[in-house]
Amino acid sequence: MIAVVAPGPLRGAIPAIPSKSAAHRLLICAALADAPTVLECTSAGRDMDATVRCLRALGAKIEEKNGKITVIPTEIPVSDAVLDAGESGSTLRFLLPVVCALGVPARFRLRGRLARRPLEPLWTELQRCGAVLEKDGDEILVSGKLEENRFSLAANVSSQFLSGILMALPLLGGGELTLTTELQSAGYLAMTEDALRRFGAEITHENNVIRMAPGKLRSPGWCPVEGDWSNAAFWLCAGVAVTGLDDRSRQGDRVVPACIEAIRAGNAVIDCGDIPDLVPPLAALAAACPGTTRFVNGARLRLKESDRIASTVRMLNDLGARAAERPDGLRVEGSERLRGGTVDGAGDHRIVMAAAIAAAHCEHPVRITCAQAAEKSYAAFWDDFVRLGGCVRWEEEP
Repeated sequence: MIAVVAPGPLRGAIPAIPSKSAAHRLLICAALADAPTVLECTSAGRDMDATVRCLRALGAKIEEKNGKITVIPTEIPVSDAVLDAGESGSTLRFLLPVVCALGVPARFRLRGRLARRPLEPLWTELQRCGAVLEKDGDEILVSGKLEENRFSLAANVSSQFLSGILMALPLLGGGELTLTTELQSAGYLAMTEDALRRFGAEITHENNVIRMAPGKLRSPGWCPVEGDWSNAAFWLCAGVAVTGLDDRSRQGDRVVPACIEAIRAGNAVIDCGDIPDLVPPLAALAAACPGTTRFVNGARLRLKESDRIASTVRMLNDLGARAAERPDGLRVEGSERLRGGTVDGAGDHRIVMAAAIAAAHCEHPVRITCAQAAEKSYAAFWDDFVRLGGCVRWEEEP
């Protein structure tokens, strides 16, 4: 579908949706725990739905009702389960090590760009430790069982690889993970450790080694899910107040207010090594602020749902901004007003949402293709956009 967004500011306040990052982790811990858990959370989008769907396929019973998700873990995992990960990189990267640790044959189905997103060095390390993995088109076939509980991984590729290993360790009687490079996205790994600790895991650090003591995950019974800074960033960049956010959160994207302040002051340099998801909304803001904003240390953006450096630059230039790619980032020259026009949503939820908030600074409407992609991480984005005063009409894709 094509969303045609009329120019004009958004106003008001809105509560933050539950953190997708936290929910993924807590759902998996709950499904592996010793007793049922109730998460205080509503479904936040298709990625979270993918994790729920895969955990059900493995035998967990999950019920969503009245803003709560009840998870009843399975005692015996389902063999030969088909796990439809959709387009969710988090779901695949977290659950692949878990399934290898369970030791049950399974098949992951991958949709869209996920089938082309890298799995190294996780893939090689899982195979070294006993898993048997085979890529068959848009599917991954898993058999064998992890026989090792000591892993080594580069920490500068994806923190999700590290998180997946940590979530598998309770199934292996504890163990350790050695980080062979400097860690990027440390906040996300800390979120995983926090989730595991809420379920009773004992985790210690010694230099570059993370150790987990033996012990089954223990359900806390009830577990709230914090608000999502990543998706709140779009509203904050649009000047909308967002409630229900924790300033002390482990989410790396909690730095978005400081980034917004720096961009509005002019000539900012934003290091996006730990905050790649913030680049599209911050770039949309930068296009309408004085001075030039440079986004650096973001090479991993090219491996997201789209090549997010190229798609962000294309989105801004299509609206009349002046943006340019760099090998590891982008450069955006600010302007008081943008022209408006047609944007290729690139099947990327964050590009779609960034284009929607950019319409506030445009003279003419903004047409966004693949606008339904916003549902990947924020199921109610377009409803909330209208609630905040946005004006949108819909057209069928040609």
